[in-house]
Amino acid sequence: MRLSIPVCVVGGTGFRSRATGGHDPDAFVETGSLTKVVTGTLLTRLAERGTVSMDDPLERWLPAPVGTGITLRHLAGHTSGLPRVPPGLRWAFNDPWRDFTDSALRDLLPGLDTLLTAPAGEREEYSNLGYAVLGAALCAAGGGRYEDLAHEHVLAPLGLESGAMTANPPTGRVLRTRGVLGRRLRPWTMDGAVLPAGGLWASCAGMGRLVTGLLVDRVLGEPAPTWQRAGRLLWHNGATRTASVFAGALSDGRWMVMHRLSGAASRTDRLAVAEFRAVLAGE
Repeated sequence: MRLSIPVCVVGGTGFRSRATGGHDPDAFVETGSLTKVVTGTLLTRLAERGTVSMDDPLERWLPAPVGTGITLRHLAGHTSGLPRVPPGLRWAFNDPWRDFTDSALRDLLPGLDTLLTAPAGEREEYSNLGYAVLGAALCAAGGGRYEDLAHEHVLAPLGLESGAMTANPPTGRVLRTRGVLGRRLRPWTMDGAVLPAGGLWASCAGMGRLVTGLLVDRVLGEPAPTWQRAGRLLWHNGATRTASVFAGALSDGRWMVMHRLSGAASRTDRLAVAEFRAVLAGE
């Protein structure tokens, strides 16, 4: 029997907000790499305050090798030369990030130069490892835990109450994917070093407030370099083992977030892009 995939869409003018298949816009779900826009915005906020500079060399904040040329800006824009994931992830065990702890990242830092696939700034290569490193650098510079810094400098100024995006969602308010036998699937463990790259949970309603605050109302200034651009659309997506999301806004302020429990992340992207195209076609 083919199970219906729970889908939630929230959006502004021109988009039909809806929740189908048992999704709930107020329940906590995995956001995957949409977490990166919070981390990128944290970088720009700390830079505005003079806590860091976008062009700080990585070794200013972390025990990384001198001379890699990697800056915080490179990490935010995926041009650091670091690979997509750290070495040694155990994909076969269905929880690849479990052992990528803060301690594991610290152990990796002194040999970071041996992992580079290209000189810093030479080309763009999407890197979860890069955002894990960026998050660690911002924690060192800001003198606090990632969640605390993200709440103080990004989420609270956007009006997102404490816990609206969190690594540890409240019990009883979480939606998890069901497998073919109806059992709830265990999500990846992403509250370690990978947290700034993809570990936050949020409700769809909360993700909608994040997008409107950052891209429409621009409460915190110009969007962080994390956001991707396609013509009039600024967007970012995210995926874990059991969930995927696509979020974006058009230059005229129309916006949408689509979240799906299970199903291919590539299909989530295609469905979301199709909705944006339909809105543009109706102009």
